[in-house]
Amino acid sequence: MLASVRSLRRLSSSSSSSSLSPASLRRLLLLLHRPPPPPPPPRPPLPPFQTLARGLLPRIAARPVPRRFSTASCSSTLFRVGECGAPGATAIPEAERGEEEEREGEDGGEADAAVEVAAGRHDTDAYAAVELALDSVVKVFTVSSSPNYFLPWQNKAQRESMGSGFVIPGRRIVTNAHVIADHTFVLVRKHGSPTKYKAEVQAVGHECDLALLKVDSEEFWDGMNSLELGDIPFLQEAVAVVGYPQGGDNISVTKGVVSRVEPTQYAHGATQLMAIQIDAAINPGNSGGPAIMGDKVAGVAFQNLSGAENIGYIIPVPVIKRFISGVEESGKYSGFCTLGISCQATENIQLRECFGMKPDLTGVLVSRINPLSDAHRVLKKDDILLEFDGVPIANDGTVPFRNRERITFDHLVSMKKPGEMAVLKVLRDGKEHELNVTVRPLQPLVPVHQFDKLPSYYIFAGFVFIPLTQPYLHEFGEDWYNNSPRRLCERALRELPKKAGEQLVILSQVLMDDINVGYERLAELQVKRVNGVEVENLKHLCSLVESCTEENLRFDLDDERVIVLKYQNAKLATSRILKRHRIPSAISADLVDEQATDDGEEATNGEIEASCTS
Repeated sequence: MLASVRSLRRLSSSSSSSSLSPASLRRLLLLLHRPPPPPPPPRPPLPPFQTLARGLLPRIAARPVPRRFSTASCSSTLFRVGECGAPGATAIPEAERGEEEEREGEDGGEADAAVEVAAGRHDTDAYAAVELALDSVVKVFTVSSSPNYFLPWQNKAQRESMGSGFVIPGRRIVTNAHVIADHTFVLVRKHGSPTKYKAEVQAVGHECDLALLKVDSEEFWDGMNSLELGDIPFLQEAVAVVGYPQGGDNISVTKGVVSRVEPTQYAHGATQLMAIQIDAAINPGNSGGPAIMGDKVAGVAFQNLSGAENIGYIIPVPVIKRFISGVEESGKYSGFCTLGISCQATENIQLRECFGMKPDLTGVLVSRINPLSDAHRVLKKDDILLEFDGVPIANDGTVPFRNRERITFDHLVSMKKPGEMAVLKVLRDGKEHELNVTVRPLQPLVPVHQFDKLPSYYIFAGFVFIPLTQPYLHEFGEDWYNNSPRRLCERALRELPKKAGEQLVILSQVLMDDINVGYERLAELQVKRVNGVEVENLKHLCSLVESCTEENLRFDLDDERVIVLKYQNAKLATSRILKRHRIPSAISADLVDEQATDDGEEATNGEIEASCTS
């Protein structure tokens, strides 16, 4: 009818300037006398299972119905309220369906009321948990200065950053390692307070991206509550992330659910440890804040997935506890253990048959062993690793976790304490063996990170020698893997150390002078030998150069390149090169003679320079 009136209005406005034709008049009369459309048919009642599920789902939000129990697959079978979606659910016989439907109609109001009460109680508990967190979460202000690995005697410009943290028992604050990395000054501020308090870094674990802070001010601790660590949440359990993300100055609370639990690459420390994926937004500034589940901490927010929306990651409680217990036992960060082996999956049946694996055996093939690991003592290449501490390893390298979830067996190794014994069952030459091995943290040949320390360097005759590190390669830009020297990059990622303390020493650049003319293009090359002696590390190279008694000093480089210098002339040239380039010392502080340090002698930059150039 409304459409008819609108048509009439349009026609009336047009009739003011011209009369209606007979055809137009007939169309107008038809519109005015068209009968109204019939009312829609009443909606049929929902089937019994859908009605039941509608009242049930809010109460089992923490335990979602598996796909096999969805309404599509269960449309012909009714399930009891307490058993739908649970293991061993039983179907209700046809004879009981009528009674079940009658009871449903009688109890529907009570069920809805119970759901409302439960939902209200859940909201109250969540509100109380957040209120508890407000008196525990702090904002962390960091002033930091990172080293310049191209010019290792300099630091980059000072910068300021912000993150989050929370209080745990013992008057300690947990935050992320990347929040305070390369720090020079750290402040913390309580929620609702304008005052910032100085904090000291007690321990840092860059592999697990965790740090402990302490605050000496008694005023700071007035009114602060500590949060208790909980456990690993189950899938689809709700968590609340509390922190100080970008976009404002006050505290922020975001909610999400657990999407996945599995070992993940930690972006800061480039280590693979267990992590929890949630669908709550984790933005810059959230780092170090707690993820609250109930009234306890389920994890620490630390990174998100680049290019994806609402995919964040939190560090789970087992990793946090392992970090804290290591600090409590040794007074410092003790690291996470590794077996020091590389393994290959044995999913191919031909591969399994070749190594004598029976159909009932599962395991992984040991392909490479770190010479510095204890596994190098007991394991051999081509062993089949069947079990770790009695836990069977599948052909894809995973072990049972919980609720039919699986994780890589590396997690079992990483949760052990340094120096702890592990029992390995291996298949070797068709026979099974049980071997004891000691697990401990292992350092790679090329360090993955160098936070909170100055880089090592040694300058002689304008040649700048440094140990190869991944931070040095990172100076080539965000796409460092493709932009850095290919040979150095491959060695950094693949080579294993052959002895303790070994380093790859490289000639990073040449500071021009008359003494080194013609050698200026010989940069970014590994130094293999000095006067015929194999170079073990940078300190060894420095010692070989300083103790030279021959007329000529020879460096054998990678790619069969050679540098030859008149030793005495080169020593004299070093002083003027340092002065010309305004470099305070020819040697980094960590390479100073240890004996001088033990005797309590404090060498000045001039004394250090003299020891290397005189």
